[in-house]
Amino acid sequence: MKQIVRSAAHSVWALACLLTLSLASPAWAADAVVATKTAADTAAGKKCLTCHGPEDQPGIYAEWKASSHAASNVDCYDCHKSKPGEPGAFEHKGALIHVVVTPKDCATCHQTEVTQQQRSHHAKAGNILASVDNLLGEVIGGPAAVNAGCKQCHGSTVELDAKGIPTPQTWPNTGIGRKNVDGSLGSCSACHARHAFSSAQARTPDTCGKCHMGPDHPQIEIYNESKHGILYRANIDKMNLNSKSWVAGVDYTAAPTCATCHMGATKDQKGTHDVGERISWTLRPAISTKLNMIRMANGDEFDQPESAALPKIGDAVKGSTVTEVLTWEQRRDKMKTVCATCHTSNTVNGHYKQFDDVVDLYNDKYAKPIAGIMKELEDKGYLTHQPMDAKIKWTWFEIWHHEGRRARHGASMNGPDYTWWHGIYEVSQHTYFKWIPELKEVVRAKDGNEKFATDMLDKYFKPIAGHDWFFNGMGKEQIDKVRKGYEERYGKGSMK
Repeated sequence: MKQIVRSAAHSVWALACLLTLSLASPAWAADAVVATKTAADTAAGKKCLTCHGPEDQPGIYAEWKASSHAASNVDCYDCHKSKPGEPGAFEHKGALIHVVVTPKDCATCHQTEVTQQQRSHHAKAGNILASVDNLLGEVIGGPAAVNAGCKQCHGSTVELDAKGIPTPQTWPNTGIGRKNVDGSLGSCSACHARHAFSSAQARTPDTCGKCHMGPDHPQIEIYNESKHGILYRANIDKMNLNSKSWVAGVDYTAAPTCATCHMGATKDQKGTHDVGERISWTLRPAISTKLNMIRMANGDEFDQPESAALPKIGDAVKGSTVTEVLTWEQRRDKMKTVCATCHTSNTVNGHYKQFDDVVDLYNDKYAKPIAGIMKELEDKGYLTHQPMDAKIKWTWFEIWHHEGRRARHGASMNGPDYTWWHGIYEVSQHTYFKWIPELKEVVRAKDGNEKFATDMLDKYFKPIAGHDWFFNGMGKEQIDKVRKGYEERYGKGSMK
């Protein structure tokens, strides 16, 4: 291998060429770049390969060379070139370039996809930086954990040094909601990893599983447990993941992936990069609500709880004008259209009935009464209004943020073990045998007795039939029914 002496600037240029990214669009979308490409652009792109070619950086080169970008004559410089005065631009080897390729760069060829992505839930994932989750990371954990943890999925706010180079605290980062210096949001390479820019790779559930996993949002674990996940693993070779159109029911029928349901095309609807468009419940907060979607003339959109009055098209909201309203029912119908590729209406409606029932069970039996009591504890001085400064607040956080989410997500994606054992079972266990004892401790510490705690349980819990066993014990009829079945299987006297 030839020896090349690299300067610090050269190393930055190497990093820059590592960062080319793409959305999943047909190769012909690159025509927008190729049509305006000058001889100087072509020369600059070829010059990149003198340092970042097959001898010096074979991994980068081989992935790019096999990509649809290379096939369409799109090279490093096409994605990394800058104009004078643009944020992050610096001169290197006679070319003006920037390190961080953003959705705004990708929009040169993939405008439709970027327009959808910029208004989506994904683009707003960086808003977690102003949440209790981030408080836990930054203050209780530490910034180093946030930089290498939370922000690698949710996205960093990219900062530049005096030379226009991204700072090591904020870069590298491919978070889905990354806040870029050019004002765009997100990172296309969160799903379409550089430098192959593979649509097939972005369509696999493993891509989503980088971030959608773990104790608080275990979608990949639930998917793997579900019939959908089982079918996918058994039939990967039938998934036709490299198809340009990739229409469910036309190009493949073996199984759905995350991308199928949330983004993919069917015979009756187009694909989308607005991943929240087909979601009718929010399963993220302490109490779930059904959501209507409001789209505006400025290209943005926001969710609104079903209980709020819907604006009309043409109304002024949030500094713009309403152009489209999608009710939660319409959003659900979009998802049902995907389901209908493989399932009858009875199956689809039955699934949603079971899903809705679990969310209602969690909301009405656990989340709403606990939230009501927590508010009264704060309002009456038993707790402060500060987050996470008492044991009972941590317990409540884990009930809704971990266990309650697992139950709701499990029901939404056909994951029975996550619905019950990792979900409602743990919600129940920790409500009755952690949170309620802690409620009594908090009240006793202030009043010297448990009267206020008892009053709160009588007010919020006792009227709910599902809590009757806790106050009055399990009924003889319930126990005898279980005993009969148990003893029929294991013999008389086996149930103690």
